[in-house]
Order: sequence, then structure tokens, then C-alpha cells
Amino acid sequence: MSGSASDDVPDHVKLMKENAPKLMSIAPYAAALGMELIDFDQGVARMRAPYREDLVGDPETGVIHGGVVTALLDNCAGVAVISALQKFKSTATLDLRIDYMRPGERGRDIMGEAECYNVTKSVAFVRAWAYHDSKDRVIATAAGAFALNDPGGWAKMANKAKEALS
Repeated sequence: MSGSASDDVPDHVKLMKENAPKLMSIAPYAAALGMELIDFDQGVARMRAPYREDLVGDPETGVIHGGVVTALLDNCAGVAVISALQKFKSTATLDLRIDYMRPGERGRDIMGEAECYNVTKSVAFVRAWAYHDSKDRVIATAAGAFALNDPGGWAKMANKAKEALS
């Protein structure tokens, strides 16, 4: 039986595509920073962190705080991981190494791009970049590992904890 290319796309990725503009509102921290999911495909994601004066780390230079760059790359990597999976699993950042190359420029949004390049049974591996116009001149790069968890397992654990505390 042959199917169309869209038949090969996992249901959770289809759901993500349908709700892409709302995805960042699910994570309160990403929403508070104004992050926007620009585009994603299986295993790849692109996001934007807007330049805002209240996110500046150094008022003298106007450079956005490095924590915003880290949050952008972490969230972008998480979307790349989830979109790479054949079956939905919840994720948690195990390790995220950020190498800062240069400051972002005053008044300019920062773009993030992430690629999930390997998935095992319990861990997914990503690399990511933050930049203004192109990955040819990056602000920061990242490499990370994300735990892959059965979402049903969390519910079972929560119920057991609730019973034990009752």
C-alpha cells in the first residue's frame, strides 16, 4: 500500500504544523520573551527572539542578555527534537553547551535554527545556531542532548505520588 508524503509525517508533527503560531505560548518563559516559531520541518526548527529594551543585558551597549540567546536555542532545539520523533515523547534538556562568538547587534532580532541529527531510544542530539542574517556570521552555537520520556510514564508517576500522599 503506498501513501502520500503527508502520510509519512507523524500525527504529532501534523498537529504541531496546524498549531505552529500557538506553540510558543505553551511554554510561559518562551512566551514572556516573545519568541516566535518561524518554521519547522521534521528534525529542523527556526525561531525568532525579538529585540526588546527590557531584554537588554548591558544598557551601555544595548546587547540582548545572553540568557535570551540560551533560551532561544534551547526552545528551538526542543522543537527540532520533537519534530524529529516518529512517536511523540516529552523532552527534557540534559545538556546544552553554548559557545558565544559575538554579541547580537543593538535593535536587531535574533534568529535561532536547530537541527536534530541523531535520535536513540532515550536521547536525542542537536546542534543549533543564533544569528541575525545568516549562519555564516553566528552570534552563538549550541550542542545539546535531550532526554526522551514516555508522556504516559509521567502521568503514572504523578498518580502514584498522589496516592502515596493521600
